[in-house]
Amino acid sequence: MCLDGPNKHGCSKLKGEGGLQKIRDLDDRLVKTARSIRVLGTLGWDESTASIFLESWRAGQPRLPEIPSKVPDLSSPKEELAQIIAALDSDHPVGLFLKETAQSYLDASIMLENFGHPVFSELSRKIYGSPRDPIIRGLGSNREAAQYFLDVTHDYLETCQSESTDYCITPQYVASFMEEHIRKNFPDESISILIDPMLASKAAAGANRIRIRGSTCYSPLDLPQLLHHELLVHSLTAINGAHQTNLKSLALSAPRTTATQEGLAIFAEMITNSMDLPRLRRVAARVIAIDLALGGADFIEVFRYFLKTGQSDFEAFHSSMRVFRGGRVQGGVAFTKDVVYLEGFVRVHEFLRNSILDSNIENSHRLFAGRLWTHGVDKLAPFFESRFIQAPRYEPAWVSNRSTLAAFLLYSDFTRRLHLGRLERSTRSVRIPLSSLDI
Repeated sequence: MCLDGPNKHGCSKLKGEGGLQKIRDLDDRLVKTARSIRVLGTLGWDESTASIFLESWRAGQPRLPEIPSKVPDLSSPKEELAQIIAALDSDHPVGLFLKETAQSYLDASIMLENFGHPVFSELSRKIYGSPRDPIIRGLGSNREAAQYFLDVTHDYLETCQSESTDYCITPQYVASFMEEHIRKNFPDESISILIDPMLASKAAAGANRIRIRGSTCYSPLDLPQLLHHELLVHSLTAINGAHQTNLKSLALSAPRTTATQEGLAIFAEMITNSMDLPRLRRVAARVIAIDLALGGADFIEVFRYFLKTGQSDFEAFHSSMRVFRGGRVQGGVAFTKDVVYLEGFVRVHEFLRNSILDSNIENSHRLFAGRLWTHGVDKLAPFFESRFIQAPRYEPAWVSNRSTLAAFLLYSDFTRRLHLGRLERSTRSVRIPLSSLDI
């Protein structure tokens, strides 16, 4: 039989049970190899770095952070990845899927071995993109999109700052909140919570563990964001991938999947009404900051930029740290991962919208079967149909209710087609006497 169904070329070289077993074997090798390549773990900073820098900043004598070079020896996993890539058939959809995943790990390995050098930035751009890349055809660059969001929210900056400082929810409370929702949504899964003092982001989630950043004041608005972003997207997709029988690599946080993962998580915040203005500004500001760092701005200059966007000095440090992980605090070399949030959101929105318009809403369901990327779902459709790739065991409520998701996306498409300028003018031209209103 043909794993990918009949086509004009006949069966792929990976066919029959022998082909299935070859895919499983190579997938197993990829999973084992990927475990030794920890991008964010390798790039993390020491716990004392924040306190040392902030002490010097508050004393009026800021000094660039001193970051020890962390250059891992990844020669063995690189060799194994090269062998896996060579053994995979690019003409077969699953073979190509695995090959692209393995290649992203190989690129990440070389990037990590070039800690602090220009090659680090070059490979980071290849994997995650650049602020100057087009966000999507006709919509300008990632940087332009980021600047737009910062400009249109500028008048709300004072409100954003007051709302974000009115409360101080402890990391311990956040952990208990997440534990409650783990029990509710994943009663049969084992997911631990760890408070990590030097986590660059406010949280990070996988199939078996969620890390919460310590020494941080959280706001009430942070709670639903972390719930829908971390637990109900990142953990959920990793858990579904871990339950796959044939493709265990669907549980991997592969560099190749980052844009779709973060875009899906931002979309989840939007559709659940969890996104707020401070969060939107943080996401946008990171893109501008990366562009500044790539252009030569040092850590202190980027730190000052984040302060100007309304962040506290504590948050500005962690935001700057995200940019300079693996780079040079003197500027010129930066980690571009945070570019993917806006671009990923736009691409996920387009993917889901097209699924609705093409009467293929099942794609929204399949996107949660593991850590996939948007353009790979259609190519893998025959394998979902044959159940070689299993349907997701879990999915968020906003995906489960296909009808409300379709309504949201169809309305979104409708508003995109409206001539908003004309609509605004015609609305303003209508004057209704107050006396005619039934109040």
